[in-house]
Amino acid sequence: MKLRRGKPYPLGATWDGEGVNFSLFSRHAEKVELCLFDPQDPGRQTECIPLREYRDLAWHIHLPEAQPGQLYGYRVQGPYEPEEGRRFNAAKLLLDPYAKAISGELHWHDALFGYRIGHEAQDLSFDDRDSAPFVPRCVVVDLSYDWEGDTLLRTPWHRTLIYELHVKGFTALHPGVPEQLRGTFAGLAVPALIDHLKSLGVTAVELMPVHQYLSERLLAEKGLSNYWGYNSIGFFAPHGGYSSSGDRGGQVREFRDMVKAFHRAGIEVLLDVVYNHTAEGNQLGPTLCFRGIDNEKYYRLKRREPRYYVDFSGTGNCPNMQSPRVLQLIMDSLRYWVLEMHVDGFRFDLASVLARELLEVDRLGAFFDIIHQDPVLSQVKLIAEPWDLGKRGYQVGNFPVLWAEWNGKYRDNVRRFWRGDKGQLKELSLRLTGSRDLYQRQGRSPSASINYVTCHDGFCLEDLVSYEKRHNERNPHDNKDGTANNLSWNCGTEGPTEDAEIDALRQRQKRNFLATLILSQGVPMLLGGDEMGRTQKGNNNAYCQDNELSWIDWEPDERAEELLDFCRFLFDLFHRHPLLHFRHFFKGQQIPGRDIKDLTWLRPDGKEMGGEDWSDRCGRCLGMRLADGTGLDDDEEEEGSDGDLLVLINASDGTRSFRLPGDAPGDVPWELVLDTRYGRGRPDEKDRHPGKRMELEARSLALLCRKAKQP
Repeated sequence: MKLRRGKPYPLGATWDGEGVNFSLFSRHAEKVELCLFDPQDPGRQTECIPLREYRDLAWHIHLPEAQPGQLYGYRVQGPYEPEEGRRFNAAKLLLDPYAKAISGELHWHDALFGYRIGHEAQDLSFDDRDSAPFVPRCVVVDLSYDWEGDTLLRTPWHRTLIYELHVKGFTALHPGVPEQLRGTFAGLAVPALIDHLKSLGVTAVELMPVHQYLSERLLAEKGLSNYWGYNSIGFFAPHGGYSSSGDRGGQVREFRDMVKAFHRAGIEVLLDVVYNHTAEGNQLGPTLCFRGIDNEKYYRLKRREPRYYVDFSGTGNCPNMQSPRVLQLIMDSLRYWVLEMHVDGFRFDLASVLARELLEVDRLGAFFDIIHQDPVLSQVKLIAEPWDLGKRGYQVGNFPVLWAEWNGKYRDNVRRFWRGDKGQLKELSLRLTGSRDLYQRQGRSPSASINYVTCHDGFCLEDLVSYEKRHNERNPHDNKDGTANNLSWNCGTEGPTEDAEIDALRQRQKRNFLATLILSQGVPMLLGGDEMGRTQKGNNNAYCQDNELSWIDWEPDERAEELLDFCRFLFDLFHRHPLLHFRHFFKGQQIPGRDIKDLTWLRPDGKEMGGEDWSDRCGRCLGMRLADGTGLDDDEEEEGSDGDLLVLINASDGTRSFRLPGDAPGDVPWELVLDTRYGRGRPDEKDRHPGKRMELEARSLALLCRKAKQP
């Protein structure tokens, strides 16, 4: 095969129409070989070419005869000195960190490890067995594609409603998805599923990890898999297992087709990305990619014991955010998904890890500085999971401008309130109005708060109201994994019940959680399947359950149909009422021309709350009035004014009578719009105009609307 020097940039394998340029970064390697494999027989190595060109810390070559579809990997030679942090082993075939597609599956074998499994010196020993028979291959990809005019949607944050879903779990059982497309990107794009999301009013899907990922050996040996996918090994490659069109580059085209279909429906695509660790684990993990290319550059090692890895993620390793090349890798990956794959934004798993340049979390670290000045990434949606497992890793409210955050304090307070915990009213008032205590002081808006009650991690909504304790017996951890206390609520009877009264209470609690979510300022996020009462039978950590326990059941019973109808009605209210997604924090100040504040907190007797009312003196009850005329900007005024809104909440165990505010001459009567005592949320005609008082049943929530005064 003809050889040319090639160029150090771009890194990875780049088809230029005349051949393929290969480039691999390694600061400490002594020799790098490019191994080519027969596309018709991936197990057969056709050539192993030394890369003699080394410039800008990149080993590179150009192969004029190479074509898209070429399979390849690397062997990197250098010192094997684990106690110094160097773990080169040329016997191990390595994946390209910049591979755009990865073909084949990992087959667990002792040869995948750089050391001898079972050796008395553990990872200080050396294993010279060839790992090539057991690892996937990288694929050269032709990135040309007709986007047909597709662009990012750029839905305003305040109008965004996020739906978190799993590619396989969402498609595996849907009768409208052809069997050969189930569990794939193509399956996600079928009209029946997109229509379901549109009927809910969803504006963005947040896909659980779709980067190429691996299952841990422990799971594989027990016949399980890493179903969730939080174990990345390829930050540019769509997961081959989610492709119906093969993994030789077909996954790239299929992912793009899916994005284009969502965009045509007006739905953004957000990716849950895992840059806080890789699938190689700690010092006892396999040598698959980064470890064998340049361990001490890619990973954060303990300063005095570089044999061992710093671990803020609980998975064995974390990236070396002090390394410019690691920052470059992450930034190149993010830009690739925006520019080449048209992704609308990202949710960063354990994002606090990325802020740790030193031991402390630095919210103004290099990673954030780089993103803020980047002309591409500064313009897309950025969501942080604002915590990690390290010291002072809980950073809710501390991320900088441009970032939204999964608001864990919102989740916990709303759960505690509806569970019946004491002393929650004051904090609830903050959570309902966008968590100004967390975000206002930094010049951020309510949209910085991603509000949620449930997500993939923990109980789903059905189980939150049905189980008191986790039931993870099917996981391989003796039911010791997952969160011990999910702040769940139930009526003293765990699991399914035939008791009609208990079941009715559970259904109402689900509606209360959903209504609270939608009636709160901020960006609501719904866990996929919660709208139909999906259950995991008490498993609150189903990360390894690739089966019906995790998949959405698309043949719901009458109760599930009722909940689905409730959600559609509820989410429609969110989109129709601008005051439910206000762009700014309410100030609690009087509105010019009206004898009323923009935000008023009310006791059941109709008087404004204050002082001791924020204790439990009001019996876990309150009213929240949002007044029309709060200075909607031009964008919102186009939607039309909706009058005043009044949210009444009764989390007590008995019926409470609320006096409705406003008896001035000319006032239009309040109209009851939503009441969670009704299965579908819609009140009976006889209850639509409650008059001066409203009886609110135990553990229920209501929304009332009053239009502007009649002339």
